[in-house]
Amino acid sequence: MLSRLTSRKSILLGAVSLAASAAAVAGPCTGPGAPTTTETKCLTAVAIPGNPLRSFDISWVNPHRAEYYLGDRSNAGIDVIDTRTLMFKRTIGGFVGVILSNPGKPNEAVNNNVSGPDGVTSHGRWLYAGDGDSTLHVIDLDDLASPTKAKINTGGATRVDEMALTTDGTLLLAANNAEDPPFATLFRANGDQSFNSTTIITRITVADAIVPAGQGLSLEQPAWDPKTQRFYVSIPQIANNPNASCTFGSGGTDPCQGGLLVIDPFNPPATPLGAFNSVTGTGVISLNECGPNGATVGPHANLLLGCTPQNVGTNTSTLVINAQSHHFANIGGITGSDEVWFNKGDDRYYTASNRDCGKAGGCPAPAGGAVLGVINAETNLLIEKVPQGQNSHSVAADSKRNLIFVPQVGTTGVVGNGGDTTTVGTGICGTPNGCVGVYIHHVDRDHDDGDRDHDRDDHDHDH
Repeated sequence: MLSRLTSRKSILLGAVSLAASAAAVAGPCTGPGAPTTTETKCLTAVAIPGNPLRSFDISWVNPHRAEYYLGDRSNAGIDVIDTRTLMFKRTIGGFVGVILSNPGKPNEAVNNNVSGPDGVTSHGRWLYAGDGDSTLHVIDLDDLASPTKAKINTGGATRVDEMALTTDGTLLLAANNAEDPPFATLFRANGDQSFNSTTIITRITVADAIVPAGQGLSLEQPAWDPKTQRFYVSIPQIANNPNASCTFGSGGTDPCQGGLLVIDPFNPPATPLGAFNSVTGTGVISLNECGPNGATVGPHANLLLGCTPQNVGTNTSTLVINAQSHHFANIGGITGSDEVWFNKGDDRYYTASNRDCGKAGGCPAPAGGAVLGVINAETNLLIEKVPQGQNSHSVAADSKRNLIFVPQVGTTGVVGNGGDTTTVGTGICGTPNGCVGVYIHHVDRDHDDGDRDHDRDDHDHDH
């Protein structure tokens, strides 16, 4: 077993270094990001050819295709990794890439609102990805020569961000989170068919009394719950929650908390959605001590929401809410998440908590405040936290192999503004150029880890 893993690591790191010489490259999975005391073990790192990773967004796994997809702005495309061999396969290009806030200034920050790709999801052969120019890319993964079959404009001026599909892949919801006011677009998607017919069904908005225009508010990660047959969309802040005097923005002593937008895609609303209506089962649910970015559906119609002090400065926990009863529980000890993921293979939630210690600072070096959170999906209790490089805000898991993928940005010395100022990401990657760190949770210790396809015969992860 040890020789097999060592061989795999050496192969994966063969083309790692872009900024450092081959002689300077160390092996992956060292330092704080690879503790020996955790159940979630650092297995290896996958290098991404091309530009070092400065900016990326959401990631996704299709366990039946054994593929991981990353919205890689640094290389203006969707990176594809084989989750069986843990080898990079290709980058599907055609996206706008990194757009700087002030291109004429040195070391300027990335403008995430217009950069791309951003959100990404898949069903079968079809992959859907948002771009910074308000377009949805429809990609046929089976067509290696010309995979992009359509670019559909949603009518905004900023990125098509996070998205979710129904279980059968026939309906897609995507959020334009950076518009003011924000909106979501409901699409008719391709399901299992062999040809593209993706079209826009309608635009969905929230009432101005709940998400007022001109306040810089947003819609974030959607999730699909097959039990209630509804989309659930994280809203970082809503008006009048918990009171009429609450204020927008992450600062202040009385910030407004977030909400959860519930959408029935089979009866799309003709007017903006207001407060939750128990008759229609749609509208906005007010949340307690949570300004969420991420959302994922776990067991028993429970949703885990990635509350974060980036949105509401007082947030210190993570929220689980039941889609049917709306009963909730705050999970202590973990906060600051962007993307979150439920892995059916080990019945755990994984959180990309890049602000676990607050918006900035709060944690001593070299941890930096970013962690991979691991939560028991049955008990809703925090199991452990694994340190990550700064800006590690994306996570996805392969439920058939119990592999967890956490992309890492390169160091500031390599990528500049927005890079990792700690040593954690370099230890995980074995290079300062960034990578996709791969973790494993051993569930069945009686079987050889080299063949993890036996773990479960489950369905694709449904956000």
